[in-house]
Amino acid sequence: MAKGRTTAFFCSECGYESAKWSGQCPACKAWNTMVEEPVSKTSGGQAKRAGESRISSVKPSLLSEIDLKEEDRITTGFGELDRVLGDGIVAGSLVLVGGDPGIGKSTLLLQMCRNLAADGHSVLYISGEESLKQIKMRANRIGSISGDLRFLCETNLDRIQGVIEMEKPEIVIIDSIQTMYREEVTSAPGSVSQVRESTGLLMEIAKRGGIAVFVVGHVTKEGVVAGPRVLEHMVDTVLYFEGDRNASYRILRSVKNRFGSTNEIGVFEMRQEGLIQVENPSEFMLEGRPEDASGAVVSCSMEGTRPILLEVQGLVTETNFGMPRRTAAGTDYNRVNLLMAVLEKRCHYEMGRFDAYVNIAGGMRMNEPALDLAIVMALISSYKDRPINPKLLIFGEVGLSGEVRAVAQAEQRVHEAAKMGFGACILPKVCADKMKGPAGMKLYGVSTVREAIGLL
Repeated sequence: MAKGRTTAFFCSECGYESAKWSGQCPACKAWNTMVEEPVSKTSGGQAKRAGESRISSVKPSLLSEIDLKEEDRITTGFGELDRVLGDGIVAGSLVLVGGDPGIGKSTLLLQMCRNLAADGHSVLYISGEESLKQIKMRANRIGSISGDLRFLCETNLDRIQGVIEMEKPEIVIIDSIQTMYREEVTSAPGSVSQVRESTGLLMEIAKRGGIAVFVVGHVTKEGVVAGPRVLEHMVDTVLYFEGDRNASYRILRSVKNRFGSTNEIGVFEMRQEGLIQVENPSEFMLEGRPEDASGAVVSCSMEGTRPILLEVQGLVTETNFGMPRRTAAGTDYNRVNLLMAVLEKRCHYEMGRFDAYVNIAGGMRMNEPALDLAIVMALISSYKDRPINPKLLIFGEVGLSGEVRAVAQAEQRVHEAAKMGFGACILPKVCADKMKGPAGMKLYGVSTVREAIGLL
């Protein structure tokens, strides 16, 4: 007699299912990720009848028969959120929003629901973590809500499916996927099988009914969404809400997007009344810059199509021990070590006798190679204790031979600096020769690190 309930082993990273335990997942090759969970079998007759009922409704379509309208994009009322989503919400899409606890995921989605309801869209907000009173307390903080915005506190996805089919909303919010469960899956909520099956059901609801579904997901200590990696493959869009909890700004970053660019970011500022979008991040990041201080350099990083000016700070002090200390905040630690080695080998600075500290002001985290030259100049400015012109922009990639290599979208960076009132720019010579700077902007093209240091 076949057992009605058995156990299987699932990989917590990719969701691979196996009948026996193994130390390494055969699919993603991750170690110690196989966990045992109970599973339930569906009888063959039920599965066969369910499959037969769907055969008659399946019909392929020609590409010319598919009607694509501009109305399929729904604006959220947040220009920054629309930018990250790819000019708005696509009907029938499944969006995963991840972030640290307390970063503002639920607040952002509630504000988005308020804007959508005010524009005449029907929205259903389903919470498995908060009661209706808690949601109302948070809603009163962000302002008045009007329109067709309904709230439901439920964790049973079978009941939720019935409510969605009865109400037929345009947008559904699930907060969060780790609290949802299906009765036919015997494992606990938040487990690999529950998260996978719940996401599969939500995807079916979104595609079949043309409903845009937003799913909130918790993140692990490594900063990735908790649950199997297959969760990110199933959804259409993956958004990460980042930011230092001690800072006032938040960054919404697109990691995967089937309807737009995966490099765009949205910048928000957390206030008592909720999240406020920052339309000019460059001005926001440069606030409070020190005057006539050595080791401070302004550079420009590209996030998708948006140039963002930020301050790179360097501090070089003589070491008290035999081994110099290196610290990097906001950028790659190994990259800083590499640039220090270039300065010592190619420019003959005795960096082995000094501690070095590099920081991206404001808590931003940037790993773009275009910041290399700015990091080098900040370290040299601190080493010589000579301040750099606060209206000077510096960017460029530094190679192991001490050469300054070209970077992408140099013209957009220069124009952003001119718009912010900068009067000069040190950039790679290859980029300077191919472009004409805006009026009032002096361009200094350099081919090596030594040339850039000589300009100071």
